[in-house]
Amino acid sequence: MVRLARLPERGVLAIAGEDRIAFLQGLVSNDVAEARPGHAVWAALLTPQGKWLADFFILAEEDRLLLDCERAQIAMLAARLQRYRLRAKVAIEDVSDRFGVYAAWGGKPEIGPGVIAAPDPRLREAGWRLLAPATLAENAGFEEWDLHRLSLGLPDGSRDLETERTLLLEAGFDELAGVSWTKGCYMGQELTARTRYRGLIKRRLLPVAVAGPLPPRDTPVLGGGMVRGTMRSGLQDRGLASLRLDSLAEPLLCGEAVLTPQMPPWLRLAS
Repeated sequence: MVRLARLPERGVLAIAGEDRIAFLQGLVSNDVAEARPGHAVWAALLTPQGKWLADFFILAEEDRLLLDCERAQIAMLAARLQRYRLRAKVAIEDVSDRFGVYAAWGGKPEIGPGVIAAPDPRLREAGWRLLAPATLAENAGFEEWDLHRLSLGLPDGSRDLETERTLLLEAGFDELAGVSWTKGCYMGQELTARTRYRGLIKRRLLPVAVAGPLPPRDTPVLGGGMVRGTMRSGLQDRGLASLRLDSLAEPLLCGEAVLTPQMPPWLRLAS
């Protein structure tokens, strides 16, 4: 059965104008030209030093791009994009009041008139992303979606990533189709490429099984008497944690809970 849940903490930023693709292409981690009706792109905006600032899904209409992003980050994201607009022929507008953001999984959802939809580009199992101008009939709550996301090991923006600290490859953007290695330069590309080709990743964001009380976000993860990482988002007995790769074989304690890393099938660790 197809499950459909509204994501109340998501909003929509519209990028219109004839230079919209070229404008975003030089700023974000993925190939914006691949966004088209029915095909979304997952991408991130980085600092010039290659650290995460925001990520979003890019969905396309005929004459504009729609960024499905964290509602709390829209003002920051719009201001950053305006800063780099210069003479580009683009218009940047918060249109969150005109769209509801939904996730669907378990099959292809019914797509009604005016709904902009595309498969989640990260994993087939993740389902679909939908932007709807009217309220859709939900049959699942946000927590059900969150458990599904956590079981797949998918990051959820600032709940899991640290502003101006997280590297994309620590958070699975390579395996989850969030980076293009062929599209050309973008802001923060140099560090992203260097971490890939030199194998500099020492920690990863990983799904964990939680035995005991769910630790709050940012709780240190301990192993062998040393800090081995931090807890990120979680719900019930599932979570994501940023962990050192050299600590995965030892018992990991977090608050009053024991964490057991769960390696998702899509994950590739350097040998």
